[in-house]
Amino acid sequence: MAVTILDPTREAAPAGRPLASERLSGEGQATIALLDIRKPRGDVFLDELDRLIAARGHTVIRTAKPTFTKPAPPDVRAEIATRCDAVIEALAD
Repeated sequence: MAVTILDPTREAAPAGRPLASERLSGEGQATIALLDIRKPRGDVFLDELDRLIAARGHTVIRTAKPTFTKPAPPDVRAEIATRCDAVIEALAD
């Protein structure tokens, strides 16, 4: 199955990025963090992603920033980096 990855950033010349490991391609179980940045309705989006990802057999860890106006605190970033294979950040309004 071919996967198309879209880069939502506005880069004049997008930087190359490595593809996700095989653990994220459906070949094995991965641990995926869902990071709620606390924008309105972001939790609704993450609830649906949580359901879809878990249905594929992956482990989901839900975490959140205290506020959308500041970067995630170091402890939140460290937890994601040590426990997860990938992170999905929810942006909504």
